[in-house]
Amino acid sequence: MKRCEWANSNPLEMEYHDKEWGIPVHDDRLLFEMLTLESAQSGLSWATILKKRQSYLAAFDNFDIQKVAKYTDTKIAVLLQDAGIVRHKQKIIATIENAKQILNIQGEHGSFDAYIWSFVDGKPIKNAWQKLVDVPTNTPVSEAMSKDFKKRGFKFIGPTTCYAYMQAVGMVNDHLVLCYRHSQI
Repeated sequence: MKRCEWANSNPLEMEYHDKEWGIPVHDDRLLFEMLTLESAQSGLSWATILKKRQSYLAAFDNFDIQKVAKYTDTKIAVLLQDAGIVRHKQKIIATIENAKQILNIQGEHGSFDAYIWSFVDGKPIKNAWQKLVDVPTNTPVSEAMSKDFKKRGFKFIGPTTCYAYMQAVGMVNDHLVLCYRHSQI
């Protein structure tokens, strides 16, 4: 069984690839979780973030958007002591700010899902990449998403992070053609 080459390094990446990566997500809580994890990954390996995922779930109240949006300086200080997550103050603050912006979007669009999926007209972009080197790190869509995010006050969410996010939540199918998941998604 062939899978995308990036997912063959360790069992966590294999499981994530096989069961989650590229599957369309329409749940606001999970969309927020993945946005947070992709933002936290900036400058680090995805394997590092996957190893810390359970700690992130605990530290950030299972990514309850309402709760995270209300975090105070006291909570930030507690999170900065949590070795189970990436202890980067600006990334922690970004998570809180991003939760606040998601609440604003929910008020404006009814759901974060409706807003985020509008960038791809509500359906996944299906690519047919032959090799990993063919897969772009960003696209005009991820650039537009990043620009709109920044205009709204989101943090740690550039075009490359947006594209990785699009891949993670199934807005784009970037499984390689030789990967068994390509045709399943």
